[in-house]
Amino acid sequence: MPHAYEKDGPSIYLESFATIRREADLARFSADEEPVAVRMIHATGMVELAPHIEFFGDFARIARTALEAGAPILCDARMVSEGITRARLPANNEIICTLHDERVPAMAKAVSNTRSATALELWRPYLGGAVVAIGNAPTALFHLLNMLEDPECPRPAAILGCPVGFVGAAESKDALWDSQDLPCCIVRGRLGGSAVTVAAINALADRKE
Repeated sequence: MPHAYEKDGPSIYLESFATIRREADLARFSADEEPVAVRMIHATGMVELAPHIEFFGDFARIARTALEAGAPILCDARMVSEGITRARLPANNEIICTLHDERVPAMAKAVSNTRSATALELWRPYLGGAVVAIGNAPTALFHLLNMLEDPECPRPAAILGCPVGFVGAAESKDALWDSQDLPCCIVRGRLGGSAVTVAAINALADRKE
């Protein structure tokens, strides 16, 4: 065979994380945050992602504690909900994505908003104490922030806000960060996405690397 390459899965895994820790500047992350940041970097193959990752309000510890207590995980897209490794979840946590609920298209048309944003209205029964994972739609993150302006709206335990894109992504994450209200994690600018968001949730669920 003409190509020689590493064939041992665990060895590939260990070397990947060793490379990240060798090449990325992780010094500003706490002991709870560092495994989450490393997984996020691994999902992109970019050690350059590190400076863009921000944590607020002891996010990693609080989100992990919420998961251990059985909190549901609310996802904006199926790419996020389907990527979470259920076997790693500490309390058989419910994973909820309402985007494809049959009620959403009519609801979105009635309020002239995107389906991604409107689907969050169906989160209300589950939102209290939940871990939110938004990795695709900036409109979803903006709508969540608007929902939380209502004092009657249930409050999640922590928000992972990493939507990706060229329209509204950077602005929605800045808005979450500037609210300085709930524990959160963001990726600054246009970067982010479902893979990054899934990696962070899996890291919170299981710190083994």
